[in-house]
Amino acid sequence: GIIVAAFGDPGAAEIRSFWPRPVVGIGEASMREAARDGRRFGIATVTPALVASIAALAGQLGLAAQFTGTRLTTGDPAALAADPEQLEPALAAAARACITEDGAAAVIIGGGPLAQAADRLQPQFEVPIIKPIAAAVTQLLQRLGA
Repeated sequence: GIIVAAFGDPGAAEIRSFWPRPVVGIGEASMREAARDGRRFGIATVTPALVASIAALAGQLGLAAQFTGTRLTTGDPAALAADPEQLEPALAAAARACITEDGAAAVIIGGGPLAQAADRLQPQFEVPIIKPIAAAVTQLLQRLGA
């Protein structure tokens, strides 16, 4: 199988059109996990350029009614990604806004490279903090029957 490890799942549909094995995008997998059992979910990320494609993906998956929106960190995305000490509190603030202001019952940390921050954030919240790559691996293994 193939995992498309870019959050908007670029090219996943095209690959599915010719690849006979399972193809899982990290955006789709994390949204499906976050929306499980009808949960409302939000996304916390550092990348403003992803906002429109995230909303479009939620709509394509039929999850728009459960999607509470995307919350962005403040500050320069590249600088945040390079500094874990600044990244974690910035993502925590965005995740908290997803929950307290938007009513999310799960929060996706939008971006594969943010998985370590997501691990450190989970103990700070009572709702699930979803890691896209882990969600994609789980979904791929399920599709492969492993």
